[in-house]
Amino acid sequence: MAGAPSDFEKLARRIDSYRDQMVEAQKELTALAALGPENGGQGEWKRAILLKEKLRAMGVTNVTEYNAKDERVPEGTRPNLVVRVPGRQSQQTVWVMAHMDIVPPGDLKQWQTQPFEAVVKDGKIFGRGVEDNQQGLVSALFAVKALMEEGVTPTSDVALLLVSDEETGNKYGIDHVMKVAPGLVKKDDLVIVPDSGTPAGDMVEVAEKSILWCELTVRGKQVHASMPHQGNNAHRAAAHLTIELDRVLHERYAREDPVYDPPPSTFEPTKKEANVPNINTIPGEDRFCFDCRVLPEYSIEEVKKTIQEVAAGIEKRFAVKITVRFPQCLQAAPATPADAPVVRELSRAIAAVRKVQAKPMGIGGGTVAAAFRMHGVPAAVWSTMDDMAHQPNEYCLIDNLVEDAKVFAHVFCR
Repeated sequence: MAGAPSDFEKLARRIDSYRDQMVEAQKELTALAALGPENGGQGEWKRAILLKEKLRAMGVTNVTEYNAKDERVPEGTRPNLVVRVPGRQSQQTVWVMAHMDIVPPGDLKQWQTQPFEAVVKDGKIFGRGVEDNQQGLVSALFAVKALMEEGVTPTSDVALLLVSDEETGNKYGIDHVMKVAPGLVKKDDLVIVPDSGTPAGDMVEVAEKSILWCELTVRGKQVHASMPHQGNNAHRAAAHLTIELDRVLHERYAREDPVYDPPPSTFEPTKKEANVPNINTIPGEDRFCFDCRVLPEYSIEEVKKTIQEVAAGIEKRFAVKITVRFPQCLQAAPATPADAPVVRELSRAIAAVRKVQAKPMGIGGGTVAAAFRMHGVPAAVWSTMDDMAHQPNEYCLIDNLVEDAKVFAHVFCR
């Protein structure tokens, strides 16, 4: 006669039954466009209300808020939620951390669906934010729901950390939480951040590159395009600056590290603001940005000096004035050891659910795991995803949504 199902088996079956509910949760979240004020939005407040309602319906009552004041949003505050489920012991906590905010949809002409109306097709959910980071958020939420409905007490305390402001710098999100509650997450806790991954779920991210965002403003003199000698074309100088930065940065910081994907540092010109509205005017001001992801062996301060050095050369060559600003500057945190307990437990869960052997690796994208690592907490980043973050027609595979919840449940009852 077969034995009684294990706690994990009970949780896995329950999670399978949630498939339609998880899709519906994705639809509800997608309809609440949680854009930060930097991206023209009103923040994450409405999403936080929805999540608290769902938690109450589950019977989860231990929800603590660490909200950050921000006068730019209607409520004057940005929400950060800590959801805790007691375990058999409380000396250690398993954390799953996800962010509530999203990025703008970008060029709407490239979307085949409305970005803030989730559409289900061919086993996928399409919409802005469905993968980044709603997939991790919903999977973790329903893993907790399974604990509650099956009456399973986890091995240790389980906590969800749902934060704001991940997409625009973390000041009002994880950085705020770590500042006002410095003892909340302990060094021996297991911290999982489902904010990056591979289609097979076979990568556990343990290291990240340094992040440097650079905004460059070139000022010349605006004149009629038929009289260029009377002015100074800021756009031309900015174009030369773009090309020169691209060349110098790639040449000076050219080393590669196979631990990371991609192996080299990356320096990409990205945002370009509009200058003049008409064709027959020479612009007197031109502004553009670079996104730099730098291998940890290089100092971010050194890269900043290089950018300023190149800008000074263009200033002199074209007789323009260049202002350099760095909206985000984050030296890479120490890597999580490949044999850290969180990596071991997560790898066991991935093998049990996904039937693959996960490999510890580094990535170029930044995640909130860096905030934990900076405080000596060895966080691991994992999810199963097609890496559609920030792209048009972003989607989440429904199978990933369900199976990732099972991985979290496996770690909860390890």
